[in-house]
Formats: sequence, structure tokens, C-alpha cells
Amino acid sequence: MATSFGSELIRISEDMDVVRARAEARRLAGTLGFGLGDQTRLATAVSELSRNVLLYAGHGQCEINDISTATDIGIRIVFEDNGPGIADIAKALQDGYSTSGGLGAGLPGTRRLMDSFAIESQPGLTRVDIALQRRRGR
Repeated sequence: MATSFGSELIRISEDMDVVRARAEARRLAGTLGFGLGDQTRLATAVSELSRNVLLYAGHGQCEINDISTATDIGIRIVFEDNGPGIADIAKALQDGYSTSGGLGAGLPGTRRLMDSFAIESQPGLTRVDIALQRRRGR
């Protein structure tokens, strides 16, 4: 029978919160049995999305959830903020596009790293939902 590790809500309002979110995601991934490569992919995605919360909204939160089943191990992380929103999601998901002067690799790179990626945004609420899942024993 699968053991659930529940969920962890992390408020993001300063750089140390980015570090905490990244560490907690990596810790849970390791506890669940994800390999080092998957742990690194997840930590990278969490870092990128947490930094986006700080950069564009100033503060927000992420909720890290164990979504494991009897046959799969899984982590789902939902980021939410109440910032200005993303005016053009399709454009924001293009490689090289940036409104902050960065490389424009964040959102499209995160999408490639995860098994699932969904984003919805409007002024006052941006929500990014990512997940990583593997068969048990893989």
C-alpha cells in the first residue's frame, strides 16, 4: 500500500523562500523514490517558478503535494500569486521571450522539464500547476 506524505504550503515573499521551496520539493522527491535526475529537474522548475513569483508579483505561494498512487510516485506543485498576470501566455511560453531582460528560458524550459504543465493567468491571479510522475520501482 502507498504511503502519502501529504502536502506542504510555502509562502514566497523573499529569496530564502525560493531556497526553501526548492529544498522541500527535492526532499519529497527523494523520499518518494525519484532518481537524482528527476530531483534536479523538479528543483530547477521550482526555483524558476518561485523566482517568477517574486520578480513579477512580489509574493505568492506554492503548494507541494504527494500525488502518489499504488502504482506511481508523483509530485504536484501549484504556484499562485496575485500579481499583474501574464498578458500573453502563448508568447511567454516561447523560447527567448522575456519581459524582465532575462534569457526567456524560464517558462518554456520548465514546461519541458515536467510531465505536466498548466498555466492560467489574469490580472490578480496567476496559477502554474506542474507535476512529475513515475512508475514505482522504475
